[in-house]
Amino acid sequence: MKKKIDLFDYSEAIMKAVKNGVLLTTNGDKVNSMTISWGALGIEWGKPVFTTYVRKSRYTREQLDKTGEFTVNIPVNGDVKHITAVCGSKSGRDTDKIKELGLTTVEPETGSVPGIKELPLTLECRVLYKQTQNTDSMPEDIKKSCYPVGGDGKPDEHIAYYGEIVNAYIIE
Repeated sequence: MKKKIDLFDYSEAIMKAVKNGVLLTTNGDKVNSMTISWGALGIEWGKPVFTTYVRKSRYTREQLDKTGEFTVNIPVNGDVKHITAVCGSKSGRDTDKIKELGLTTVEPETGSVPGIKELPLTLECRVLYKQTQNTDSMPEDIKKSCYPVGGDGKPDEHIAYYGEIVNAYIIE
């Protein structure tokens, strides 16, 4: 069962959780969750939006580009550090993290990306816009700390995905 929520009644709890790590879930080739701790909640183009940042090199980026959909899965009660540790350290290319962790997927109300029962506050999002961040425009300290140069001689930049929040609920 899902309890619909007013998104902005939960905005403080959502942003506090993001700072500590929540899951970004996709469903391109398979359901996959990645831990994120960067994100923004707001209004863009008159719509409620969650903006997430995914490195170009991530499997999650491939999934997002295939479907243009994602869910943000946020804990309500309890410690989920064991879940965010695995989802933040293993790649979905090589590991079925949902199966390994024994997570329970819950059918979405819209789109194709499920919620995760163990992190029950769920934002269903549809990508409206994406933009690769340009590290040339960033301060040097941020470039050095967040964008190390890879083997190809280029920084592994993030792509900002602006997702319209089309549904918000708590899985009960």
